Amino acid sequence: MNWRIKMNLTCALWFSVLLAFSPAQTQQSPEQLARQAAGSWLILVDSGKYADSWQEASSFFKSHVSKEQWRSMLHASRDPFGKLTLRKFKSASYTKTLPGAPDGEYVVIQYESSFENKQSSAETITPMLDKDGRWRISGYYIK
Repeated sequence: MNWRIKMNLTCALWFSVLLAFSPAQTQQSPEQLARQAAGSWLILVDSGKYADSWQEASSFFKSHVSKEQWRSMLHASRDPFGKLTLRKFKSASYTKTLPGAPDGEYVVIQYESSFENKQSSAETITPMLDKDGRWRISGYYIK
């Protein structure tokens, strides 16, 4: 094969690789980033690592709820349900305003969940874009 053809094929291959990994192709939406943050955070909660979940929460959350308050609230609300058996994504909604919270970037995520001792529950988790540029949890509610 002619060296010019080889060179053109090599350049075309590198161009294809660069194009495939360009930021425009790999950039994720706020909903996707928030869902990833929520998933990681819920792993901590599901495994009973309540203090760690507080540590990974948003600065807004931590300024309103102490670590001990958080641990106590989760022990009271989650422990009676037993272990998680199923969590199904229901919805994610991006917003810049929430009642009782400063303006910012939020994603309200809802799950349908089942536990050993509670067949049907609704979990709402609200990641926000924190001061450090990371999506962190600013609210968690379970019914």
